[in-house]
Order: sequence, then C-alpha cells, then structure tokens
Amino acid sequence: MRRRAAVAAAALALGLGLGATACGSSSGGPELEVSGAYIPQPALADMAAGYFTVTNSGDRDARLTSVTSDLAGEVTMHSTAGNAMRRVPSFTVPAGGRLTLGLGGNHLMLMKLTHKPVAGEEVSVELHFDDTDTIDVRVPVKPAGYRPGD
Repeated sequence: MRRRAAVAAAALALGLGLGATACGSSSGGPELEVSGAYIPQPALADMAAGYFTVTNSGDRDARLTSVTSDLAGEVTMHSTAGNAMRRVPSFTVPAGGRLTLGLGGNHLMLMKLTHKPVAGEEVSVELHFDDTDTIDVRVPVKPAGYRPGD
C-alpha cells in the first residue's frame, strides 16, 4: 500500500511538472501555459507525432510559428480535417482560449529522428511564438496506444 501511494505521488509530481509557461509583456498580451504534452512511442524509427494543449489566459492572440526538438531534424505542424492531413505554417492560440493538438486533429510531426524514442524517455521541445517568449517543454514518451485519461 505504501509503495502504491509513493508511485501515485511520484506520478502526480511528474504530471504537474510537465506544464510550462511563458509570460506576456507587462503591457498585456498572451499568457501561455502548456499542458498534457506527450509523444506516443513511434512504430517507425524516423518519425513520431507530438500532442499538447496551449492555454492563453492573456488578452491577445499568440501564434505558434515553429517547433524545434533535439530529437528531430525537422518538426512540422499539421491540421486534420475529415481524413485529410495538411502541413500548416502556424497555429493561433486565441486570447482567453486554447490550442489543442491531439489524436485525429492538429498535431506535430517529428521527422528525421536522432533515435527511436521509447516509453519513459523525455524529449526536449521548444515552441516558438511570433510575439512572446519561446516555451521549453519536457515531453514524455508514452507507450504505443496511449490515450490521455488512460
């Protein structure tokens, strides 16, 4: 029982530590926080997908213009509508709203991987915005088939 409680406490601490924030300017602007980030362990050795939510509690939209990672030679952003996936140059995080990247919808594609990540590993990802600070996120690699809330 003590071991189960210790594992639960460690998992809670890890989960809370995955949020990352970037503050807006003192004159108002985007106030961004990243949560729920994960990369499912990929089936292929050269590409993986990434998911997360960016919440903007500020009074101005933010635009995610690029993503970089030490795991990938290239990271691209994609939207999905119906069964069609297309590369996009940016995503907007609306003022007072959120941008969700998730299964079957908007997502990242990490390509030209330096190695095939395995469940339990953490990957460094940088989110670059047009008019606010870069956000550094430590993204856990989850087992293949993982679904948030499992």
